[in-house]
Amino acid sequence: MPTALITGITGQDGSYLADLLLSKGWEVAGLVRRTSADNRWRVNHLEDRVQWLEGDLLDQGSLIRAVQECAPDHVYNLAAQSFVGVSWREPTHTAEVTGIGALRVLEAVRLVRPQARVYQASSSELFGNCPGPHSADGPFRPRSPYGSAKLFAHATAINYRESYDMFVSCGVLFNHESPRRGREFVTRKVCIAAARAALGDRSPLHLGNLEARRDWGWAPDFVDAMHRMLDADAPSDHVVATGVSHSVRDLASRAYATVGLNYEDFVVVDPKFLRPADVHVLIGDPEPARQALGWSPTVDFNEMVRRMVEAEMHRLSVDPGLASQNGSSS
Repeated sequence: MPTALITGITGQDGSYLADLLLSKGWEVAGLVRRTSADNRWRVNHLEDRVQWLEGDLLDQGSLIRAVQECAPDHVYNLAAQSFVGVSWREPTHTAEVTGIGALRVLEAVRLVRPQARVYQASSSELFGNCPGPHSADGPFRPRSPYGSAKLFAHATAINYRESYDMFVSCGVLFNHESPRRGREFVTRKVCIAAARAALGDRSPLHLGNLEARRDWGWAPDFVDAMHRMLDADAPSDHVVATGVSHSVRDLASRAYATVGLNYEDFVVVDPKFLRPADVHVLIGDPEPARQALGWSPTVDFNEMVRRMVEAEMHRLSVDPGLASQNGSSS
């Protein structure tokens, strides 16, 4: 059976990608940091089905050993410091992990398994405030240390493809969400608050810029696009998006409406959540991916929010303390 190596397997995308590949008969190896043992709630259900390899994007040697050990046919580099807000507080760490870490992955594959196909997780944060809809050709003007690190990784992946004749594809993914999203992200934060409010918690929900607009999609749809990119006849870069944007205000309104409440009774704009340089609108052009990969989203914005709120309601019904943690892998 073919083998895939996933960095960042304990994250939202990595866990869904592992589910998808296993369902297709692939062997899956997951790279985990020794210190990530407490953050494996998304992959607990995969414990006996995945080959676990210890490694770190900060350590070139560990990446070389991981590639040697599993001899992958596909490599999906999903590992990163992926929270934009944190990148302002930890810019150097973000650059090392998200930017140079991707270079280390590519170099490990080049040295050990150059025939492997590599997927590099790029981001809509590459575009900054350039007007959309955005395509994989740019222009790029990132507005955060995270976006800048992703741009370095994106350009490096293209350079390795063109310089070493490697099969490397970049997926420029727009925001994609699910019940497995980390609770520091605004979508999960809002859905947790709405679920708590439905059970009588009147605590205010502190948010930043309510008018920021994002092209939000369903995470399992987006990992399907990743796999299609490496299954294609030739490497290429694609925007993966829905082509529709919604504001943070829309998100809050829909989440609270799901439980029959008005978001205006709970949401408070808090200046501490405003970023030094914000991106006002992000919207992608999904048409090239539809044509080249036969891919299209299956879950729209309203359904995505409904599923996320209902997942939080379920977690609270099982254990009221779960909503203050990362939750289960549902």
